[in-house]
Amino acid sequence: MKPKKTTKDTELSNDAILDADLPTSKTKLKAEADAQQALGVKLSALSKDKLNKLNLPDELLTAVLDTKKITANGAIRRHRQYLGRLMRDVDTAPIIEQLSRWEGKNTAENAYFHGLERWRDRLISEPNALSEFMALHPSTDSQQLRALIRNAQKEHLTNKPPKSSREIFKLLREITSSGTTSDSDESDVSDESEAE
Repeated sequence: MKPKKTTKDTELSNDAILDADLPTSKTKLKAEADAQQALGVKLSALSKDKLNKLNLPDELLTAVLDTKKITANGAIRRHRQYLGRLMRDVDTAPIIEQLSRWEGKNTAENAYFHGLERWRDRLISEPNALSEFMALHPSTDSQQLRALIRNAQKEHLTNKPPKSSREIFKLLREITSSGTTSDSDESDVSDESEAE
């Protein structure tokens, strides 16, 4: 006589069968559709040049460009759903990767500009900041920089527009981004800006 199967044994085997046969849940499908739709909306905020760099299919590119022409609320909602439907047929991994690269570049660029702004403010307000900057960038024209610093200080005292302050920023950007500056010098500027 065969031993009878217990209910526990049948539950285990039934669970294994059910797990293999289960379709994707509606919740998961909805989340994926929402993510594709959000990506389509994100694409519609990009400039035409960036969209061309993504090598999107023609139908999707046209739909993304048409997004800016639509103004009615109901039409916007329907068009977003249409973008999400078109995104299903596209491999989104390279698009997401490129978008994250662009966002990372903007973040790094913003940090670089903030570092330059801090250097400019230090050069105007602190007397020893010029010698520190000159030590990092010895090829800098110190006379030009000193004259701009003096003019910026005078403009600040007389409440005039910060023309010289802007010129200092431009000069700092030229110095730190020029080919004569080594990569280690550029990292010094960013390291210095992060330390402050």
